[in-house]
Amino acid sequence: MTLAGKTAVITGSNSGIGLGIARELARAGADVVLNSFTDREEDHALAAALGEEFGVAARYIKADMSKGDECRALIEQAGACDILVNNAGIQHVAPIDEFPVEKWDAIIAINLSSAFHTTAAALPMMRAAGWGRIVNISSAHGLTASPFKAAYIAAKHGVVGLTKTTALETAEEPITANAICPGYVLTPLVEAQIPDQMKAHNMDRDTVVREVMLERQPSRQFATVEQIGGTTVFLCSPAADQITGTTISVDGGWTAL
Repeated sequence: MTLAGKTAVITGSNSGIGLGIARELARAGADVVLNSFTDREEDHALAAALGEEFGVAARYIKADMSKGDECRALIEQAGACDILVNNAGIQHVAPIDEFPVEKWDAIIAINLSSAFHTTAAALPMMRAAGWGRIVNISSAHGLTASPFKAAYIAAKHGVVGLTKTTALETAEEPITANAICPGYVLTPLVEAQIPDQMKAHNMDRDTVVREVMLERQPSRQFATVEQIGGTTVFLCSPAADQITGTTISVDGGWTAL
């Protein structure tokens, strides 16, 4: 399939999962808009290099996903949004009774409210174009829970609910909305944590990955950013025209337990 002629906006996409998704959409021929809250030369250079590599139009737009007006402005500045991928997210770990209020507010804003704002801004563009795909990056923690991650889990469960509502509101239109629920994904941020875990547990790399980091992931393998990107491309394909309002787990069996 080809996504030539489509424009994809991916939030939180100058690294990690977001960048992996942007690369796979560009590989499929979509023009891409990268985003994060910084505005550095390397951000714009990253977009330029991606565009050159895949022969598509690619640019970077700064927008702080904790601010609703900037979320909506991102879509407006993009000028077109056939494919919207809500990926931006942050995390904080603490017991509920010790959870900093400012961390709760930031996680809900960036992980959940941003998806509401971008979707609200993108839907009129999709309707005008006669086609649209919304892919929300939730998490295995959008379907299950762990202690000490109250805000993240509340937000990711909320993303699943928002996805279902969006799908119902667009069910009779050529627009779909789905959520991808990754388990542990090997990103540069996760890779950087492995040496510290090796020291803390006095284990070699393979053992600490299998027995500590991937304890809850039955496959004992990380998902990859390319796999999350490939799943996103599939949801934009004709094969997925009747897939809407659902979740796709890419979690090595985590949520099967």
